[in-house]
Amino acid sequence: MNSVSARQLRIQCENQLSEQFARLDGIALHNQKKVLDAFKNQSVQARHICGTTGYGYDDIGRDTLCRLYADIFQAESAIVSPNIVSGTHALTLMLFGVLRPGDKLLAVSGMPYDTLIDVISADNKGSLKDFGVSFEHIDLLESENQTPVFDFDAIENALKTQRIKAIFAARSRGYSLRQAICVEQIAELVDFVKKISPSTLVLIDNCYGEFVQEIEPTQVGADLMAGSLIKNIGGGIAPTGGYIAGKSKWVEQVSYRLTAPSLGMEEGSYVYGYLPYYQGLFLAPSVVKNALKGSLLFAKAYTELGFDTLPKANMNPYDIVTSIKLGSADKLIDFCGAIQEISPIDSNVKPMPWDMPGYQDQVIMAAGAFVQGSSIELSADSPIKEPYIVYVQGGMTYEHAVLALEHTLEVLNFD
Repeated sequence: MNSVSARQLRIQCENQLSEQFARLDGIALHNQKKVLDAFKNQSVQARHICGTTGYGYDDIGRDTLCRLYADIFQAESAIVSPNIVSGTHALTLMLFGVLRPGDKLLAVSGMPYDTLIDVISADNKGSLKDFGVSFEHIDLLESENQTPVFDFDAIENALKTQRIKAIFAARSRGYSLRQAICVEQIAELVDFVKKISPSTLVLIDNCYGEFVQEIEPTQVGADLMAGSLIKNIGGGIAPTGGYIAGKSKWVEQVSYRLTAPSLGMEEGSYVYGYLPYYQGLFLAPSVVKNALKGSLLFAKAYTELGFDTLPKANMNPYDIVTSIKLGSADKLIDFCGAIQEISPIDSNVKPMPWDMPGYQDQVIMAAGAFVQGSSIELSADSPIKEPYIVYVQGGMTYEHAVLALEHTLEVLNFD
């Protein structure tokens, strides 16, 4: 920047984003009311916060938390469990819960995220392929403004010529330079699929998408969706866990995969108690709003500097991620280093690329978070490959995002 400082650029961007920020405030208010109403509907009480041991029979805290999620998502049923270790685990449970040998899974938002590749097609790892489930994918089409569009012609052809047990779509972008998928697009996909093949399930990867809009995929007919509690819906407070929500029949099938076919959700204790899960859920609408404001601020500032970003500042964000095409490995590593330096935890650590389990390329991750790997806390990561796109996500407070933006601009010598 030749004529303005990082702070001046940030203030200019904030002024230009005022209408977008006001819109996000409205979404957060709607979702906060939805969450509060659900807490009241389910009569959440102090005793629900307490943990249990052993088998966890009649664990009222666990069971009420599941009903609470179902209420908020307007789903028939939900599983919420600290024993789900990640978003990938939640998605794996969803897929294995409903797919059987001889079934076919069709991904319609391109290839799934890197960590699901082995889940689907690895040899001798207990993958879907090992259990006789076949897989194909259909790439998204792209409109002029980089908004992804489902390839309905290809989907129709697949549904009419093959027996497709389940359609799979991921809302968030993964490691690709595209806009996230909105719930209205999910509604269009559900309607389209069900008209051609009513028995085909629609399964949604909802990671990074909760509370970004006023509605969720289960409200528009998705059979199941899954996500992580250390992303949006945990509010930065949940220390671990995941969820699966949707139609009762299919949620029950997933429960047999989570525990055992003879147990389902009748068992499952958590001795530490459920306080962070209830509290994180209550805070999540506000936390997601802060993350979205930070996302748009990063996008706007780096767009002003000539970088290709998504979402554009005039777009509605449909996940909490901002993609910035930095164009070189050095800039990518420096950017992630700047995010780490401005983090509350491990700010003295320098992130470096490494062979992270489940990924096809070396990955660099900056995540000085209170909860390890928490993507709702401010973080940045990327595979080390061209065109060197960094993915910035999270920010429990908007002020943290402001400080982080200014620091990245200074470290990359844009100040």
